[in-house]
Amino acid sequence: MNLCILMKTTGWLIMSKITLNNLSHSYLEKQNSDSDWALRNINLDWQDGGAYALLGPSGCGKTTLLNIISGLLNPTKGKILFDDKDVTTLTPVERNIAQIFQFPVIYDTMTVYENLAFPLKNRGMTDGEIDSRVKEIAEMLELTKTLKNRASGLTADGKQKISLGRGLARSNVNVIMFDEPLTVIDPHLKWVLRSKLKELHQKINRTMIYVTHDQTEALTFADQVVVMHEGQVVQTGTPVELFEKPKHTFVGHFIGSPGMNIVPCEVHNGNAAIDGVKVSLSSEIKKSNFSKTEIGIRPEFVSFSKEGLPVKILKVSNTGRHKIIDTECKSGKIKVLSHSSKEVPNGSAFLSFDKKYTYAYGDSWIIE
Repeated sequence: MNLCILMKTTGWLIMSKITLNNLSHSYLEKQNSDSDWALRNINLDWQDGGAYALLGPSGCGKTTLLNIISGLLNPTKGKILFDDKDVTTLTPVERNIAQIFQFPVIYDTMTVYENLAFPLKNRGMTDGEIDSRVKEIAEMLELTKTLKNRASGLTADGKQKISLGRGLARSNVNVIMFDEPLTVIDPHLKWVLRSKLKELHQKINRTMIYVTHDQTEALTFADQVVVMHEGQVVQTGTPVELFEKPKHTFVGHFIGSPGMNIVPCEVHNGNAAIDGVKVSLSSEIKKSNFSKTEIGIRPEFVSFSKEGLPVKILKVSNTGRHKIIDTECKSGKIKVLSHSSKEVPNGSAFLSFDKKYTYAYGDSWIIE
């Protein structure tokens, strides 16, 4: 059954899925190279009611993609589909999307109650419906005690809660999109609001798309994380999938602390080696026509052994429960994450890699 219908009374679009089909965008009139594109060949399917995150560094295209989904920006190429209906040219109002921005957008002269009620009044709801919904949202966000207060007197996190509340106020909204909403929040309060957002998602069962450059925010909020790099989607997956099997070396670097070790390697007859020492991989290398080949292994899956890859010990950092050991072989540096109770060799040592989590990369992409 196709759930995509246009409501006659409001013109709002009700949908169950978002599809991005061969989406590309450039802010330039002419494009001569990949660097001229803010987004390149984006293909995604997001199911109704899911919690998703767009994760990547500043300038990777996250906000551009968010603005295209919301209708604030028209893509240069490609289509946006809501439950298989083309909405590429529809306005934000027609798409029925709520968007919460990086900095709080509130009306200082209004009370907290009036701020939360504002979008509901614009939609023509009755006073009784507005009162019920405002009180429900206020309770969710722990704003009940401040409903009569002027918004101007609130702290930064209180003001951002109002922005969140306005986005959540309309119960029939299709998608709620967050553009780095915790940037202005004090670090010690961020985890509180992250937990609250996760809780709200479970309560209201609305599709939520969360844009951030912070891996902690993305991995704790989302069921599926979309990692972006230089205008491309380099991997989509669960937090566990991104950590255990990065599809691109950027994902390995960007996810995890410390990030994945990426070391140049040689490939001969389907076998990989670092400094002439054979490295066992999670899967066989079936092709080797790459300009650059590398081994990727997370520090968590590297250990000291009696034989293996010879390295020099450069530095040992104790982080409490763990030690981060910086080592170096001829081809590059390799970090080891070890329990604080384990002894670290002096001067030089041999490293071994857990085969299950050791991958070969060709021109930055995993070889499978």
